[in-house]
Amino acid sequence: MQALAILKPDSVAQAIALHGAGEGARYLAGGTDLVPNLRRNIQKAQKLIDISGLAELREIRAESQSLRIGAGVTLEELCESEAVRRQAPLLAQAAAQVAGPTHRAAGTVGGNLMQDTRCYFYNQSDWWRTANEYCMKCEGDTCRVAPKSDRCYACYSGDLAPALLVLGAEVDIAGPTGNRREPLAALFADDGMRHLKLAPGDLLVSVDVPPQAGWSAGYEKIRVRGAIDFPLAGIAVALRREGDRIAELRVACTGVNSYPGLVPGLDALAGQAPGDAFFAALDKAVRKEIQPMESTLTAAGYRRRVAGGLAKRLVERLYEAAR
Repeated sequence: MQALAILKPDSVAQAIALHGAGEGARYLAGGTDLVPNLRRNIQKAQKLIDISGLAELREIRAESQSLRIGAGVTLEELCESEAVRRQAPLLAQAAAQVAGPTHRAAGTVGGNLMQDTRCYFYNQSDWWRTANEYCMKCEGDTCRVAPKSDRCYACYSGDLAPALLVLGAEVDIAGPTGNRREPLAALFADDGMRHLKLAPGDLLVSVDVPPQAGWSAGYEKIRVRGAIDFPLAGIAVALRREGDRIAELRVACTGVNSYPGLVPGLDALAGQAPGDAFFAALDKAVRKEIQPMESTLTAAGYRRRVAGGLAKRLVERLYEAAR
């Protein structure tokens, strides 16, 4: 593991200033993703800016028009928060499915959202990658998943992002050029190497979730083991029921693309009662949106079928629960 300098800023503004003072800086909070990657020589850094102690990143606050969650809030705190369970229980549900208890005690909201993309050919030890030649994402020039491609197909595997997407969340970002707020979806790009649309020094400060009155939401994922593992496919669903019909429907995916994304084209299903034709159209929309590749231990076709099945199961359950 490379030698590192660790700096502890007193504020977000100071953290950003330290990041800009020289090269090779990375923000560090829980470190459950970054530190293993540094040890494996997958990611590089000369200095780590420890933001885990910044109080302005650790607050959960219920406001008049939103639920504000600091990027430094741990997943354990998210699960246990009464405000989250009351106003956005889907987030507590999704956070509880991340890794194991000790990971959730250290891992943060911001870290889970912005974790590195993953691939069977990338997340290996240095000696393994040397023996099997390097990939495009780390020191090589060829994608081992799609050798003829000019892009990387490493997979995004965060659990909170799809939940926040169907809740219509926005993010607050601070950076050297100022602060901005944007929809969460604007944070991600469909590129395994550059999946975050952040400028150098940008820091995620908080996530804001609008009121969810009238909506029912849920998240499920499939993984090799019942705990610890990243999702092979994960689906979040939020719907609003009126009578026997679904008035509005949102579906988001993770583990099946290089970015977490909302499934487009679901407006056409609004106002319909869920039946065979409805679920056939939903399955078609989900499969059209996702592009699983051979980046995990399971076949891409399996992950594609699972994603459609999870969406159907969640819609059925939430529809009945909203009766």
